[in-house]
This record gives sequence, structure tokens and C-alpha cells, in this order.
Amino acid sequence: MTIRAVWFDVGEALIDETREYGTWADWLGVPRHTFSAVFGAVIARGGDYREVFQHFQPGFDLQKARQERIDSGLGEYLNARDLYDDVRPCLFTLREAGYTVGIAGNQTDRAGRFIRELNLPADHIATSDDWGVSKPDKAFFDKLAAVSGHHVGDILYVGDRLDNDIAPAAQVGLRTALIKRGPWGYILDQEGFPDVTPTIVITTLADLPMIAPEL
Repeated sequence: MTIRAVWFDVGEALIDETREYGTWADWLGVPRHTFSAVFGAVIARGGDYREVFQHFQPGFDLQKARQERIDSGLGEYLNARDLYDDVRPCLFTLREAGYTVGIAGNQTDRAGRFIRELNLPADHIATSDDWGVSKPDKAFFDKLAAVSGHHVGDILYVGDRLDNDIAPAAQVGLRTALIKRGPWGYILDQEGFPDVTPTIVITTLADLPMIAPEL
């Protein structure tokens, strides 16, 4: 089998989420480094990132808070400054080489609009809100394969999380690339997921166009 399509997660695969999590710390009224420390602790014990908000404000309603931020003019956003430097060159090179390039992650409709406004060289861009299903549900990756139009074994999915990205994608039959950056990429390790083995592990997307033809 030959890789014919490369799909990317969004957070920490393409987008550096440091600034956005910092704005949530500001919204909660806690120091950014304190928010980050709790964030790391939650990830290290395998918790859901939403538990971080509950730690500082028990009963915190994330969806309600997102709307309150929008109403106050401080809504979540992303732009080209949040994009990792290796993203655009990687996607461009892959597409020029004939690969189908896709982007799909757990994002809201609002985030999806911002992602599309980045004008990235991609054939498909979708969010979990678009598809009505979120990772790690395997139906997310079934939908990805259907949209891509390729056999699952011909698709490589690139993500930063062993739990949400690599494990469910592999269960569906996709090949996988773990990119080691961001909180989950650094904190989650193979020892905690002995049955999850990425096809490849990378630390930069700059390496991907050279590696993909060898998979």
C-alpha cells in the first residue's frame, strides 16, 4: 500500500494553542502559569482537559463561557500567528507531490471558519461540528476516509495525541504519525499506551514530505 492522502489534526499538529489557553486563564482570573500547571497535571493522569476549568470553577459550563466570551468581544479565535512555522510549507509540498491533503479535528463551527480563512493548501477542511461526531469516536475516522475517497490503508493521519488521534485512527485502519509537540505530545508517552504504536513519530512537519513516500 502507498500513502495517497495525508490528513492533519488541528490543535498542536497545525495550531500552537498556547495563546488561546492563556486567554482562558485570563478569563478565569488565574495566573497563566498556574493554569498551565493544572493543565499538565490533568493530562498526566489521563483526565479530560475540561477538568482544568472545573478545578478553578466547579460547575463551569464551557459552552456557556464560550458564548459569554463572544458576547463580551473576547471570543476564541485563531489566525496565522498561531500557525506553526512548518505547517504551510509541509502542506504545500505534499500537495505539489500529488497527495490529497486534509484537515480534520475536534473544533467548533467558529474555529472551522478561522481555519478556512488561513487559506492553507488543503483539499478538505472539516471539524467535528461539521461531521456531527468527535474524536476519539471511530465514526470520525470512518467519515474522514469517506470524505477522502481513499482506502483506509492509503491514508496517513497526523496528530499529537496517542489517545484521541493515534489509537482510534489505527483501529479504523489508517496509518498514523504522532507529532511530539504541545501538552499531550510531551506528557503522554508510550508506556501509558503500550498497545498504541504510531506508524511513525516526528517532531516537526518539515520531515513529513520526505518520509511519506517511504511508508
